[in-house]
Amino acid sequence: MIEFISATKCIECNQCVTVCPTNVFERVDDGIPVIARQSDCQTCFMCELYCPVDAIYVAPSPDGLTGVTEEELTNQGLLGGYREKVGWGKGRTSVASHDFHYKLSARSIF
Repeated sequence: MIEFISATKCIECNQCVTVCPTNVFERVDDGIPVIARQSDCQTCFMCELYCPVDAIYVAPSPDGLTGVTEEELTNQGLLGGYREKVGWGKGRTSVASHDFHYKLSARSIF
């Protein structure tokens, strides 16, 4: 579930507002988007993926909020963590290029 937008990192590009399939966010003129309909979040991670500055945290569990702070998220490397794991962003390696992906695809299903 969408849990956090960093006011210190957000550049007000509104990519999260644009890509959200369930209209969770409200666009704010001259400000960061607001998580307006949090219960509508489907935990699809699209907002986190498209955030160009890793300012969003989507908790992997759709069942409730964890109440984490920006300091905790930063210390644990969780702001934009999903985006990093799939290799989106400058200087990151696409998940398709990782060695484990090759090994997984080489495994026989029979």
